[in-house]
Amino acid sequence: MGFHAYIRGIILIGFSLLMLSFIITGTITYYIAPTMLPFVYFATAVFLILGVLQIVRSTAKGQEEELLCDCGTDHSVQGSPIVKLIIYGIFVTPIVLGFVLPDKLLDSSVAANRGIQYGSGLNESTQASPATTDTSRAQAFLDDPDAYYAELENGSGSNTETTVSAEEFYTEEGYNQYYEELIDTLLAEEQITVTEENYLDVMTVLDLHLDRFIGKSIVISGFVYREQDLAENKFVVARFGMTCCVADASVYGTMVQTEEASQLENDTWIEVQGIVTETTYNDMRIPLIDLREFEQIEQPDTPYVYPRFSF
Repeated sequence: MGFHAYIRGIILIGFSLLMLSFIITGTITYYIAPTMLPFVYFATAVFLILGVLQIVRSTAKGQEEELLCDCGTDHSVQGSPIVKLIIYGIFVTPIVLGFVLPDKLLDSSVAANRGIQYGSGLNESTQASPATTDTSRAQAFLDDPDAYYAELENGSGSNTETTVSAEEFYTEEGYNQYYEELIDTLLAEEQITVTEENYLDVMTVLDLHLDRFIGKSIVISGFVYREQDLAENKFVVARFGMTCCVADASVYGTMVQTEEASQLENDTWIEVQGIVTETTYNDMRIPLIDLREFEQIEQPDTPYVYPRFSF
């Protein structure tokens, strides 16, 4: 019993040290969003404390007496040595691999498997009925939130069986006002500068209000990605967006048009400056950047982008 308590303590401390190494090196952000870091800090401390307690317990006297208590339960560890080894191996393996394997960012190979969302992903199809698309619902909310809420409460404005409440659709107060103010701010600027902080917000307003931004100068950075059926003079400048962890990461990209597209290889990090225009791709009306100039850059310290609002 004491030996097994000792092994369990070592495993718990191993997980704690693994998470601590991710935190110290900063690679923890490769796997989870910053909003989840407090949970990782808490788990690291708890695993360390429990691991120490298990080791202390393993060295305490009276281990055999604990197995012979009068509760009617056999506290001894059951199973053959091989079964026990396999069970412990399930927990030890991820610890060892976590320390041995190099940390790697998501790249274009992952984007090819998961697919890419052009812009914010809201503007799904130019041929879909306005009453049945997520785009039309988002647009209706942005145009007149009070009327949108009234339609939801009355069961109108949607031909689906499930009525989505306003709280479920947008839970942050002032969401509509925030985007209206962002649109006004972007239109007032001489050039739109897309940063890690406003990336998804800018993608959203470009999707829903593309007409208002055509002809506007824009600067955006990301890694180069190409769909198989893209024309030779086009590529996508993309970023991975993460809400919780790497499992829910999605690829958000903006199409770029230039005769110099062939010079850039996939996964090259670049900053592009151009003019916002539009194009149609896979029956979607999406923003297109007519490239004026670009610069190859180093991979940023924060390669992923995160939503401004949490739901």
